[in-house]
Amino acid sequence: MVATALQTRTRDPRIILNAVQERVPHLVSDVGVEDLWEREVRLLLRDSVAVRSLAERILGQGIAYLVTAMENPGVDMGVGYTVDIGVHQLILDTPLYFALCDEYNAGKYKHHAPLIERRRDGTVMRTAEIIHRNGFDLDDELWQVDAAECSPCDNKVPDSH
Repeated sequence: MVATALQTRTRDPRIILNAVQERVPHLVSDVGVEDLWEREVRLLLRDSVAVRSLAERILGQGIAYLVTAMENPGVDMGVGYTVDIGVHQLILDTPLYFALCDEYNAGKYKHHAPLIERRRDGTVMRTAEIIHRNGFDLDDELWQVDAAECSPCDNKVPDSH
């Protein structure tokens, strides 16, 4: 009997983010910031998150969501309020977001078209499972804290998340 090794692929959001740095020609560079990960963490700390470890967790899950959404077009996905903070941080840094779209969405812009009403249909936890199947570790606490209320996007907007 021949035993086969099962290879588990875990994707690291920090590596993914830093890997697109050369695709960001118009990045506003800050003195003392060594890479894109550090830049986005500091922006989160500046604007919305008070604790560094939480900012890193939120950013990591935001990257995992966006990459998974881009790699799975047409799949109904949505995040809760907490992870959405990280998603919005990435989208607001438009040169970086365009680089992510270039790398993970075949060079096409992935629209963000949020609906006003939150969905309460289990989308958040289904999304977490899709992300996990896509090779990312989940921060269960961040997904479960908002599990009952999804921040959905309008599925009528082409190529949106």
